Amino acid sequence: MSFFTDLAHQYIDGEWRPGKGSWDIIDFNPYNGEKLASITVATADEVDQAYRSAQDAQRAWGETNPYARRMVLERALRIVEERESEIGDAIVAELGGTRLKAAFELHLAKEFLRESVQLALRPTGQILPSPTEGKENRVYRVPVGVVGVISPFNFPFLLSLKSVAPALALGNAVVLKPHQNTPVCGGTLVAKVFEEAGLPAGLLNVVVTDIAEIGDALLEHPVPQVISFTGSDKVGRHVATVCAANLKRAVLELGGNSALIVLDDADLDYAVDAAVFSRYVHQGQVCMAANRILVDRAVEKEFTEKFVAKVASLPVGDPADPETVIGPLINSSQAEAISSLVDQTVAAGATALLHGTADGNLVSPSVLTGLAADSPVLSQEIFGPVALLIPFDGEDEAVRIANDTPYGLSGAVHTGDIERGVRIGQRIHTGMIHINDGTVHDEPIVPFGGEKSSGLGRLNGDSMVEAFTTQKWISVQHGRSRFPF
Repeated sequence: MSFFTDLAHQYIDGEWRPGKGSWDIIDFNPYNGEKLASITVATADEVDQAYRSAQDAQRAWGETNPYARRMVLERALRIVEERESEIGDAIVAELGGTRLKAAFELHLAKEFLRESVQLALRPTGQILPSPTEGKENRVYRVPVGVVGVISPFNFPFLLSLKSVAPALALGNAVVLKPHQNTPVCGGTLVAKVFEEAGLPAGLLNVVVTDIAEIGDALLEHPVPQVISFTGSDKVGRHVATVCAANLKRAVLELGGNSALIVLDDADLDYAVDAAVFSRYVHQGQVCMAANRILVDRAVEKEFTEKFVAKVASLPVGDPADPETVIGPLINSSQAEAISSLVDQTVAAGATALLHGTADGNLVSPSVLTGLAADSPVLSQEIFGPVALLIPFDGEDEAVRIANDTPYGLSGAVHTGDIERGVRIGQRIHTGMIHINDGTVHDEPIVPFGGEKSSGLGRLNGDSMVEAFTTQKWISVQHGRSRFPF
């Protein structure tokens, strides 16, 4: 496909060029196995070139009028709007996203670009009083300089833009490393959009590579002051460790094991719809997905029957077909891991109300119940189409089960009494929770992030300013200071 081969390059200092590594990343369509592109990996030396060019370009960009920076973001938004159909096709082809998922990702991408346009004007300074006579304390909000962004495969276009666009709007330069399963949608496509939008050369660099080639060069390099990482908690811990050792700020958006709680007074039909979407959107490859669905025993039977019936009706197949709800997992190792997880959990005593089967990277949905309280599957993130139904007796038990996980990203509570839902939500140790809704939400101005093993820091809105700028104190002594010697 020429769309992919045209973008199968490194993008460094405003130039499209082949990588100089000794091996290639092969970009495959996860549904049909079609080879989309081959990209020679970038070396540690090329990572250095990317960071150095970013550092050089940032000096002028940081001094550029924010209204001028805003115009670049406006043009980027128009380009995405004009090429929406083409980008949607790329999301379907490269990561197996369904048409519904592609539209969902593009909708959010446009919303975050719109917010980034406004973000250019958001930073404000302060003048603070001083106990010293005649002193004026000015506190400036300034760009951090260069930001390293590492994005995941599940929502690659959105989650790359989500850090790249605000960092640029706030006067920084960026080096972006996309996931090797989505090098175009998560990387070079983003570069192409900003190149066409007129972003000066060097401000956005994309290196398509892997830790096997560069080690920790992307993290340890002295130029970037902030690393924005979205991915697994295992890798996130490593990123945090390396950043701490090098005195860098890390913004980490990591995994989840969210609980969707159905109370005894919930609208069950609505709760079923919310739970099915929250668990199976993008084949369950979503950090906010409802891994665990907690149901009050008073309504367990009715809810379960309706839930299983709806899940069983979800069309599985070609993501390019608009009717498809469940497309392929990102690669064969993920498909095999999910199938093995279901088999092991059933062998350990769980009941499969639906037992999914695998056909290549297509894995049909599973619904498991009857899990032992110490079942390992209850405490881990499941990045696939597997739902766990867990009964509970009363609010206290629901809260205890919901909190019994090392993660704390999202969640939901369904109830006929909104304030009851809010009270329960306040007791759950999670960064985000939604009353009478799904668990999968992201909005441009609302702080997004998790607690515990689900991450560090927040993104979106004013949190972007905190993440990608720093404060600088400049004092002015209008009189003469008196010194003790």
